[in-house]
Formats: sequence, C-alpha cells, structure tokens
Amino acid sequence: MSNKYKLYGAPFSLYTGKARAYLINKRLPYEEVFSSLKVYKKIIIPHTSVRFIPVVKTPQNEYIQDTSVIIDTIEKRHPDNPLVPSTPKQKLVSNLFEIWADEWLLIPAMHYRWNKANFPFIYEEFGSIVFPKMPAIIRAFVGKKLGGKFKGFVPILGIKPATIPAIEDWYENHVLRYLEQHFSTNKYLLGAKPSLGDVSLMGPLYAHLYRDPASGKIMKNIAPNVVKWVERMNTPNAKYGEWLRDDEIPETLYPLLQRMFTEFWPVLESTVKQLSLWQQQNPTVTEIPRSIGQHTFSIGNVEEQRAIMPFHQWKLQRILDCYNNINAECKISVDEMLLKLEGKQAMQLKIPKRLDRVNNKLVFG
Repeated sequence: MSNKYKLYGAPFSLYTGKARAYLINKRLPYEEVFSSLKVYKKIIIPHTSVRFIPVVKTPQNEYIQDTSVIIDTIEKRHPDNPLVPSTPKQKLVSNLFEIWADEWLLIPAMHYRWNKANFPFIYEEFGSIVFPKMPAIIRAFVGKKLGGKFKGFVPILGIKPATIPAIEDWYENHVLRYLEQHFSTNKYLLGAKPSLGDVSLMGPLYAHLYRDPASGKIMKNIAPNVVKWVERMNTPNAKYGEWLRDDEIPETLYPLLQRMFTEFWPVLESTVKQLSLWQQQNPTVTEIPRSIGQHTFSIGNVEEQRAIMPFHQWKLQRILDCYNNINAECKISVDEMLLKLEGKQAMQLKIPKRLDRVNNKLVFG
C-alpha cells in the first residue's frame, strides 16, 4: 500500500488551493491529479456521490471530500507537525480564519475573477477540464460555457452593482492592507509556523486572487509581503519556527478579526435563524438544498440581498464547538480577547437544530 495521499483538484480551484497548501505544509507525500471530466466521471462522482473538488484519496483508499474534513482526518492520523494549534486562543483564531477564508473571502475571489479582465486565461483554465491537451483557443471556447455556470454564482453571493465598490474597498484597503502589515513582521498568521488559518487563506488568496491576472497584478502592486507569504506557503520544505509563545495573538490581526464579527457574523446568525424556520416548514425533507432563499447582508455601508447557505451553519458549529470546549480557566483569557474584538456575545449563539454531513450531504442531526 502506498503511503502517498492523492489530491484530485485543479490549479484554479479555490478549495484545492487550501488542500494543497495543507499537504505541502503538513509535509506529507502526495500526488496531485488534475480533475478532468474523465476523472470526475471515473473517480470523483462514483466515490463521493458529489461533483465537488478537491477530493483526497488516503493511503487506506478512502475518498474524502470537503477540506475541513480532509484536514480533521489527516491531523488525527499524523499528530507530528500539527497545523491546528492546541492552545485555546490560537486554535479559536485559526478556526475563525478558516471560516472567514472559506466563506467570506469567497466574495472578492469570485468578484475579481469574473468581473475583471481575466479572459481568455480563465476560460482556457476551465476548458482544460474537458480538453486538457487541446490548444488554448479550443479550451477557451469550451471553457466559456463551463465558466458561465460559475459566473452565475456571482450575484447569488451578493456581488451586485451596488456592492462592488464596497467589496473592492474592503479587499484592497482593508484585507490586503492589514495582511500586508501583518506579514511585514510575521512569516505566518501566528508567528513563524503556518496554521489552519494560513492554509485556509490560501484558497482565495492563491487560487483566485494571486493566480488570476487582474487580481494578481493588484496584489503584487499593493501587498508584496502577501505575495511572499503566498509563495512561501506553496514552497515544499520551507523553514519553520514555532507559533508565538504564551498563546499570543498578534494585534496586527485584530482589525481583520473585528470586521469578521461586525460584518460576517450577522450573516451566520441570520443563516441559523432562517434554517431553523425552514426546517419547521419542511419537516419531512431529508436532504438540505445548497441555498434556502435570500437574506440581507451589509458590506461597508451598503446593504444587499444574497443567498442563505445552510453549509455556513455547519462551518459555524465548528467554531462554536471550539469555543464551548475551552475549559473555564482558559476561557477567561479567551473572553478578554473576544471583548476587544467585539466577539464575546457572538460566541454565545445557540444552534436550535444541528447539521451533520452524511455521505457528503447535509442533513439535520
């Protein structure tokens, strides 16, 4: 039996960027397989019953879909060189960066990819799913049809004419600005070693915002230290140190964490509330759809509508479990930090009906 993991994904896939960065920085032997149409039909769909990448095949011949489950599984099996901190504040912050990167930085990642001058590059990338060995012009022709489906998700995420200026201001003048400041004095989020938060940021910041031509140019112009961090995260055998001592959280991360609580957290709370109502109205439905209507969100000072995504609750449960499992003595210092971040009240959220993942699909627990 091979001891290698196998990563089925694609260079332009956001969540593949996260899984790849995890395997690189976990320092595990792995082979990457491009997810062509043939691979989808022969491997991904038969083994996972869904059409999502990445998928990781373990040395035990299991096929795992969803990056959070992939990382949970591998961390348990390979306790050496942990990438999930064990100390309470660093573990919670790392988990917060995971949900934020996976679900909220998806907004600028999708906006800059589909609303900026990335063509024919991105169509050629998508066309390689069907015709990986054909000339670029043919891949671009086919990729335009395939890519159109993904472009259709843009307004669903709340990326609309009214919100675009606020999204660009948030990403360029807040996200990149504070990450640039942070990475000018820290190699990684929590010191001299990458964590779950770092590998999660690699999804949007590498696969879309660094690789795509238009956003890549912006990142290189205004955030050179973020560029160095991206490249470091993709470097096998980069030299590591340790996480910061005494469970310290760098204050350079505070502005990002504060805005997570003021802007993203209300979306999560609304999702929990709306999903509970939906479940009461649909008591016999066993498989939960990917979206269940719309709700209001705000970015900057702009309000708009976006889809309610039940998967957000599943990810939120992980954060609340992380917080609620901290012992009373340690919780004192965690709560002190959360008060500074305006996030202590957020952590008191109760979930009326938990979600589970069964056969890669969401169900009520």
